[in-house]
Amino acid sequence: MRYFVKRVGQSLLTIVSVVVFTFVMIRQMPGGPLAYIRAQVMQSRGADSIDMAELSKLSVDYMNYSVNDPIHVQLFNYTAQILQGDLGRSFNYGEPVGEIILKSAPWTIFLLTISIILTFAIGILLGAVMAYQEGERFDTAWTGVSMFLNSVPYFVAALLFVYVFAIQLSWFPASGNVASNLDSALTPQYVSSVLYHATLPIASLVLTGFGGIALGMRGNAIKEIGEEYIRVAHLRGVPGRRIAIRYVGRNAVLPLYTQFMISVGFMFGGSVILEQIFAYPGLGYYLLEGINARDYPLMMGIFIVITVAVVACILFADLTYGMIDPRVSDEASREAY
Repeated sequence: MRYFVKRVGQSLLTIVSVVVFTFVMIRQMPGGPLAYIRAQVMQSRGADSIDMAELSKLSVDYMNYSVNDPIHVQLFNYTAQILQGDLGRSFNYGEPVGEIILKSAPWTIFLLTISIILTFAIGILLGAVMAYQEGERFDTAWTGVSMFLNSVPYFVAALLFVYVFAIQLSWFPASGNVASNLDSALTPQYVSSVLYHATLPIASLVLTGFGGIALGMRGNAIKEIGEEYIRVAHLRGVPGRRIAIRYVGRNAVLPLYTQFMISVGFMFGGSVILEQIFAYPGLGYYLLEGINARDYPLMMGIFIVITVAVVACILFADLTYGMIDPRVSDEASREAY
């Protein structure tokens, strides 16, 4: 219990620190929210119609705090509204930030879920085969390929895929998440269109991500193969397939569990550039659109969502790893004290 409370407390402190830091940094951006609102009023009504009381009211309507208040009061008011589920209203889209997040988050989750599952499935299987063929041509070749692909940034692969497969060959769409002539009903045509539009973004993440998993699995498996309990299992006549799957494979995969959960969180941050390249309407796409448009409520709302996602995934991995690998339970207990 003490370990649990400690980890949860650290996670909450991290979230609060990021929210405060992000709030202050956004307020220090050139122009600032008050200047943006003033410019919008001047554009629509003219310079003579500007009233500071009205500007203050508009800032409260959009951002849940008055920009004329001291910054600590602004932060307190904004935090109080966040805890009530109100993230403000977007300058650029004229919609509540919560609604924009609710309609864009499923697309990001869909994209990242498939990408992560494929990345780890391919990486684990490839790494296991490489370990059992250590030193042979297959292992040597795929080690080199995995190292090369792991060093390629996903956005470079995304740009290459767009140029080759979308622009030059016209095999896949270069933007969007579904064909514009389809409604949101879950028909076979709708599902196939969603998968068709997601192919290149998913391929960009998987191609540049499975190499690192494969190398990690290979190293873990080779280490397990050299352990004494594997030699004892062979001497006892345990079938090789059972040793490979139940003993070597299971123990080699365990260290990758934490990496899996961390990658779930950090891919939310990585989705910003990827979704912008493919004009894929997820959280990352709207975040960058908010930054470009100085849309402060939208920026802040998505920053908070991404922060909570990253911290929650790391916390979940930290608290559940001891359940799947009892060897770390005692270490966690000692650390708590």
